[in-house]
Amino acid sequence: MFRQLLNFRSVLALIAVAIVSGTIFYSNFLAKKIEVEERQKIRQWVEANKFIATAPQNVDLTLASSIQQQNADIPIIWTNENDSIIDSRNLDSSLASSKSYLQKKLKEFKSGHPPVILVLNNDPYVADKYYYGDSKLLKQVRYFPIIQLLIVALYIFITFYAISVRNKSTQNQVWAGMAKETAHQLGTPISSLEGWVEMLKEKETHSSISAEMEKDVNRLKLISDRFGKIGSAPKLEEKDITEQVEKMVAYIKRRSTDKVNFTVDKPEHKVLANISEPLFDWVIENLLKNALDAINGKGLINIKIKQRPGQAIIDITDSGKGISKQNIGKVFKPGFTTKKRGWGLGLSLAKRIIEQYHKGQLYVKSSEPGKGTTFRIVLNT
Repeated sequence: MFRQLLNFRSVLALIAVAIVSGTIFYSNFLAKKIEVEERQKIRQWVEANKFIATAPQNVDLTLASSIQQQNADIPIIWTNENDSIIDSRNLDSSLASSKSYLQKKLKEFKSGHPPVILVLNNDPYVADKYYYGDSKLLKQVRYFPIIQLLIVALYIFITFYAISVRNKSTQNQVWAGMAKETAHQLGTPISSLEGWVEMLKEKETHSSISAEMEKDVNRLKLISDRFGKIGSAPKLEEKDITEQVEKMVAYIKRRSTDKVNFTVDKPEHKVLANISEPLFDWVIENLLKNALDAINGKGLINIKIKQRPGQAIIDITDSGKGISKQNIGKVFKPGFTTKKRGWGLGLSLAKRIIEQYHKGQLYVKSSEPGKGTTFRIVLNT
């Protein structure tokens, strides 16, 4: 179990997480260090201002002036003891004269750092308060991890998307190749069977046999034609969906027992949509056969056809065993099946035909174990 989880991809993911986490912690460490240094700079700046304001004549003010001028990046607003604004420094020069702007920045600085207080007189109490914000360097250090995370997340998304597109493209090529090869392999024996059927027709004693064989041969030709259309853009024609569905219901009904009750709910008017007739029939046939398997030859199968603005909707409901919640997301995956026999390709192919060739939708509308399942097809009209 541990070895399965600890594969090459998971190791790379863990390394990436460790690098990002280490960067975040180090950035936070630097931000705190810069924050302490900036507060110390503000204290020095305040003391330099005080020294310049109170220094007697003929005292060298070079150092104090240098400290005062060095602060060109930390924004400052100083007020009196009642928080009435006296002046500001390193703010946006075009907005510094606006009272509303200064009040907004003052509120922002108050929430960020405690002020540096310079007491001018104790009785009565007179003091200047120096509120300050973060320098551009400190902001960059603080926001760097967030930007880094966004870049890493975008990189991961693009990578997974590219892998997903490549895998889907590969799967589509495999499906198309397999289907076309199947159609090709069926072509020769079907042609041979057609010849044998024609020979049987010439003998009146075998007319009943030849008629049934011809039906089966035509069925094989239809199957071959369906497989041959996979992988190439099918020709879509406007057809009456109700007529197509009823035709397939009649076909499946002849091949089921009397214990299966088929019902078709349909509107009185035609429901038209652009479809590839052989491929669409294949989807309906597959879903009906799936419903038959679900009810084990005894139960109800209801097909409901309705029309909405711009859409034709077909619901195929059975009274069978239903699908468990953990399997609903797997039913359209190639190879998934709950039956003892079968490859688990029918529903996957049906979904591809509806969504890729007809630009529609095929999904499980609802399912409850022991009560049945409803598959829904949505076609654009």
